[in-house]
Amino acid sequence: MAKITWSGHSCFQLNISSSKDNSAQIVIDPFNENGGLKVPKLEADVLVITHDHPDHNSTKNIKGEYFLINGPGEYDIKGISIRGISAFHDNVQGKEKGRVTIFTFEGEDMRFCHLSDFGQSELTNEQLEEIGEVDILMIPVGGGGFTLDGNGASKIISQIEPKIVLPMHYHLPGLKMKLDGVDKFLKAMGKNSVTPQDKLQVKQSTLPKEGMEIVLLTQ
Repeated sequence: MAKITWSGHSCFQLNISSSKDNSAQIVIDPFNENGGLKVPKLEADVLVITHDHPDHNSTKNIKGEYFLINGPGEYDIKGISIRGISAFHDNVQGKEKGRVTIFTFEGEDMRFCHLSDFGQSELTNEQLEEIGEVDILMIPVGGGGFTLDGNGASKIISQIEPKIVLPMHYHLPGLKMKLDGVDKFLKAMGKNSVTPQDKLQVKQSTLPKEGMEIVLLTQ
């Protein structure tokens, strides 16, 4: 069973098993103290940095002898297949904010996808092909001129058609960055409310059989 926890902003920890006796702790996009949120102190086997901004690339509080991945490519670590896919932080071919890397992770017969600070109005056919079929999608929803807002995220979700959506990169108490709250995303998705939970534990057999589920994680 895979376990996903969220430290706020775009920082997740994925615990994915490749076999009965082998699992990987994957940390994605740790942030520093400048943003106003409590800095996560996590341990990793694999540390993934989607782009070189201080609210996504703070490695100093991550413990462990981790393997660092910070760009496009294909990797196989502890039986987990990881793919980095090039994308843009804005909708003008990176001219304003540069590039980011989308990551997919395959393990336990599931595919997880972290969209980074994706800023394109839509995924290209090439990007969709590389991403493939997604079970659990981590997607920014807070807008603010930095990345996708609620309406933009809903369009990308309709392109990917994941089974479970984990919104990220939205306003939280203490955050200095001006972002929309998650409520605007939920409204765009036709959801009145979603009960937050502290972690997501999921396996292939427990994925939604029909439709899509939105899961809000607490820090």
